Amino acid sequence: MTMLPFNGGAAEWNTLISQLPSPHFLQTWEWSQVKAHYGWQPKPFVWKDGNNQVFAAAMILKRSIPIGGFSARLSVLYASKGPLLDWENQVHVKQVLDDLEQFARRQGAIFLKIDPDVLLAAGLPGDDDEENAGMGQWLQRVLSGRRWRFSEEQVQFRNSVLIDLTAASEDILARMKQKTRYNIRLAGRKGVVVRTGTEDDLAVLYRMYAETSVRDGFAIRDEKYYRTVWQSFMRSTDPKAEPLMAEVEGDPVAAIVVFYFAGRAYYVYGMSVDRHRDKMPAYVLQWEAIRRAKLAGCSDYDLWGAPEIFNERDPMWGVFRFKQGLGGRVMRTVGAWDYPARPFWYRVYTRILPQIMNFMRSIGRMKTKGIRRIDR
Repeated sequence: MTMLPFNGGAAEWNTLISQLPSPHFLQTWEWSQVKAHYGWQPKPFVWKDGNNQVFAAAMILKRSIPIGGFSARLSVLYASKGPLLDWENQVHVKQVLDDLEQFARRQGAIFLKIDPDVLLAAGLPGDDDEENAGMGQWLQRVLSGRRWRFSEEQVQFRNSVLIDLTAASEDILARMKQKTRYNIRLAGRKGVVVRTGTEDDLAVLYRMYAETSVRDGFAIRDEKYYRTVWQSFMRSTDPKAEPLMAEVEGDPVAAIVVFYFAGRAYYVYGMSVDRHRDKMPAYVLQWEAIRRAKLAGCSDYDLWGAPEIFNERDPMWGVFRFKQGLGGRVMRTVGAWDYPARPFWYRVYTRILPQIMNFMRSIGRMKTKGIRRIDR
């Protein structure tokens, strides 16, 4: 068995995974420590070949599930955006999946969830420029054949929009829709100024995020959670996070939090208030993020999320059209897959969890609505 516990520290882990295919900030040491504050136990593993060289890695998060007297033995496992390896190497793929399945059984886990960034297709379904990726389709067949199940709980976005930053800035602008370029210029003419945020801005960021969630109808966590995430990455250098604040005459009206790791930038959080929305602060924020990511040496800017189904009925459609205007390309991945190590408990878990999550979201929305909106 080549699956070995990793015994190093944060810097060693982050350096190691940054050299593997498709490294992701959700596999970093910092993200695992954030989740450790909220009931997850990080378990980093590596795989080595006959020459003692690491060819795969996975930061697996474990969480105990209290179901009656089974709390000490039942758990769930999640390798967020992992494992990391060359998925074209079928020998390595078989070894990693064999080991993960055995590990899940030994841990007494209900299931193990993985959602590696393996491309299924690029472009919108049915468009002339759509390109199917044989690797993703092959992996789906392999997982199905090994009795993995496409997960009903897609924790991360399965699809996203990527902007290629290797092009010249003029070309990046040219790929944007005309209306997007117009709104970027309009924001400048209307006096919108973008600055880098600091930890002193975190309270404002959260209040704006709460207002955004109420306006747009999505649930968020409490302030402590986001402070933990933002501070953990703002205090790090690789990976790192950077808030960008859009202001009108010193009044914060919109913001985004951009994460950086291994040559890619990620637009993960976006928030705004109702004031001055006609001045288009969201557009100039994204242009500034693109500029800063390019200067930081990133080759891609991940706009973090696209609809599961590409039609106007999808609740993400409005946000997606905004992202489309920035000139990125849709990337569709294989999504999250579950290995049901305990099939009976997996059936129980997948039937009960959606009801619990819907209840928690309703409670979260009620709490968020109680947060006072930002006034001058």
